[in-house]
Amino acid sequence: MIISLVLALFVTASGTISTYLYDEAASIASRVCAGACIGLAALGLVGFVIASFLGLTPLAIMLTVLVLAIPFVTLRDTTRRQALEVDLTTASHGIRRSLLHPTKAPFGYILFYATISVILWWIFSRAMIDEPDGIYTGVLNNFGDLPFHLSVITSFAFGNNFPPEDPTYAGVRFTYPFLTDFVSAIFVRCGAGLRQSMFIENFILAVSFVGLLHRWALEMVRDRLAAVITPLLVLLNGGFGWLLLWEPAKQYEQGLSAMLKSIPNSLTILPNTTWRWGNAMSTLLVPQRGMLLGLPIAVIVFTQWWMAGNDKEKKETATGRQGDGVTRDRDGKGRKQKKVKARHGKQHLRVSPSTGLRVSSAHSMIAAGVIAGLLPLVHAHSFVAVMGVGACIALVQRRWRDWILFFLAASLVTLPQMWWSTHNSSVNAATFFDWQVGWDRDKENPIWFWLKNTGLFIPLILASIFWLGKKRLVSRRLLLFYLPFTLCFIVPNLVKMAPWVWDNIKVLFYWWLASAPIVALLLARLWHQRGLRRILAVVLFGCVTLAGSVDVATIVLRSAKYQIFDRPGIQFAEIIKRETEPRARIVHAPVHNHPVFLIGRRSLMGYPGHIWTHGLEYRQREDEIKRLYAGGPDAGGLLGKYDIKYVVVGPQERNMTNVNDQFFSRFMKVGEAGGYRLYKIAQP
Repeated sequence: MIISLVLALFVTASGTISTYLYDEAASIASRVCAGACIGLAALGLVGFVIASFLGLTPLAIMLTVLVLAIPFVTLRDTTRRQALEVDLTTASHGIRRSLLHPTKAPFGYILFYATISVILWWIFSRAMIDEPDGIYTGVLNNFGDLPFHLSVITSFAFGNNFPPEDPTYAGVRFTYPFLTDFVSAIFVRCGAGLRQSMFIENFILAVSFVGLLHRWALEMVRDRLAAVITPLLVLLNGGFGWLLLWEPAKQYEQGLSAMLKSIPNSLTILPNTTWRWGNAMSTLLVPQRGMLLGLPIAVIVFTQWWMAGNDKEKKETATGRQGDGVTRDRDGKGRKQKKVKARHGKQHLRVSPSTGLRVSSAHSMIAAGVIAGLLPLVHAHSFVAVMGVGACIALVQRRWRDWILFFLAASLVTLPQMWWSTHNSSVNAATFFDWQVGWDRDKENPIWFWLKNTGLFIPLILASIFWLGKKRLVSRRLLLFYLPFTLCFIVPNLVKMAPWVWDNIKVLFYWWLASAPIVALLLARLWHQRGLRRILAVVLFGCVTLAGSVDVATIVLRSAKYQIFDRPGIQFAEIIKRETEPRARIVHAPVHNHPVFLIGRRSLMGYPGHIWTHGLEYRQREDEIKRLYAGGPDAGGLLGKYDIKYVVVGPQERNMTNVNDQFFSRFMKVGEAGGYRLYKIAQP
């Protein structure tokens, strides 16, 4: 595990240094957050390209590290090296000052990030729980997703899955975005366990996401309180689900313990109902690991879009970047540069004026394009959202040169990935698109559906935009930047963008994410006005985040856990790993949590629900597996048709199929544990 941690720190440092090539205005903390996401994404993409030729071997990992060391060469430039030294010195002095002479603002930020980090640590530590009697998850929505991600990780780490086949549907090219899991596979090859490999990556990305949201909101709305509120609105999103607490509250007289036990597992998404929005932590960031990397990368891109469009401000700031931080008036008299302080107070998120870094808007947009180009194999829906919103913002801003550079840079990185993903793909693209009005509302009134699921969030967006104070709350520039993001709400409410319509949330959530700074600005403005308006701000914040907060609290405070693999199954997985070849094709019951997924062998067919959501047709193969286990006349032919090397006969197979033991008795039994038997069909 130590080597994996060192590698994670190395790629974070590499990504951090690369930020000095395109971002002149970030603090060292913001750079580290961006660097961690860029570094991990680059580790996955570069590592995958090299491993495609060499396999995921120590040599491939070493070559990947050498490639990712290239940003360190840029420190030969004196200006960049000095900027890094100044940032490190400033951060060191700031930490020392905060500890020795704490003041309100720094202490508040320390408390905020410390609390967030502890909560994220606990949540992601419960994503996979390894107990003596089996593997569990403490997040109910992760019950189906965790085995799939484990199958992807182990297929690369133990199954030599190059070129990649779908680990749950053997013989089909694996086009599902997998870079997040590939990074975990690299950590496994460096000595980390499966749980550790995911936790290292998850925790780093989650904390970085909070920091990147903070910085993006601060740049756009220029209010420190709103910038802190923004990540909370994103992570604790929810609707009026807190009204469901009324029934549990009636149990209070029976004791607090009874009341807590009666609270539903989720107040934001409930099966067989029209509560469909879900909470970001429990339904997106933990179960869907691709979004955990896709979202922060997208926020980095959004921040560069905003900064690149801020040429006038950049020039004014650059004019005042003298060693003493003084700007001269026309009459020659000195006046202190107040812009930085007005925007950020004591937060010190900008580079020290003495660094001398100069980055043009063109360079920022090129960098944004390269970073956006990492997305196709990270999270495809994020890529679609970023490019679609970017095209609309380009039409609004009409900075043609900058935007052409962005799309050209993105294309250079993206097109090879797109070609690789679509070449000889078995995915039925027609299953991804269809007209479906109102997203996942079933027959419910669309207005009530969205009010119920998002609560007061939409009314607060409108209130922010149409604020009737002396000065507009949302500036014209901010409004024009924000409006294209509303397409992330409109389009998924008209068109199905995945075989399972609920997956539209992967685009819908970008509307919520972009709206959060605007809503946060309204809440901050009410808070600053004190009196009753401050109380109103607290009430409104509670209404928007209470349901999501309860969802997060149930993960953190409850000891509930859901078993995915039992100990006999884990022991049997080790037998499969020992007795089979890395690329062996195995047939087993089509379930989501079969032991085969723990060791990365090629599964003839896994859980139909996963395969369907990937746009693959599974019904014929599912029927053939049932006939094979029944030992019918064509069973032998099916074994040959799919080049099956091994067959598993165990409890899951007996539950789902009619197993003909006499048919399988003709084959060699090479392993047995806990009711599971492994039969060898043919010589490799």
